[in-house]
Amino acid sequence: MSYCKQEGKDRIIFVTKEDHDTPSNAELIAEDPDDPYEDHGLILPNGDINWNCPCLGGMASGPCGSQFKEAFSCFHYSKEEVKGSECIDQFRSMQECMQRYPELYPQEEENPTPAASDPASTTASTSPESAVTSESDSASLGSEAAVA
Repeated sequence: MSYCKQEGKDRIIFVTKEDHDTPSNAELIAEDPDDPYEDHGLILPNGDINWNCPCLGGMASGPCGSQFKEAFSCFHYSKEEVKGSECIDQFRSMQECMQRYPELYPQEEENPTPAASDPASTTASTSPESAVTSESDSASLGSEAAVA
C-alpha cells in the first residue's frame, strides 16, 4: 500500500512493488515562476533580487546579511550616473560589520613578491651601481652583436 507524507515544501511518496509495475498516471504541473524554491538566478521574474541565489555565496545570510542586502539593493536599484555612487555609506557599514567577524569574512591580502618584501634586495637591485653595470653589460653585448 503506497502513501504520501508532506514535510515542509517536500512531498514524500512511498510506493510498493505493485505500484512500480503499473504505468504512471502522474500529471505534470507547469512550473510556478514565483516559486521561492526554484532557481532563477540573481534576479527573479518580478525584478526582485533573489537572495537565495548561490551566486551570492551566502552573503545575504549571517551576521552581516542585512548590511549586505542594504548595500547590494542600493547598488542594484541605483539610477545615478555613476551606478551605486549614492551607496557608499551602505557599503562602508557592510565592510565595518565584516571586519568584526574576520573568521567568517577573511580579508584577502595581496601576496607581495619575495624581492619586494625584502628592502635590502629592492635597494640592491635599484641602486645606481647595479643600473650602470646592467647598462655596460648591455652595451658590450650590443657591440659584440654588431661585430659578429
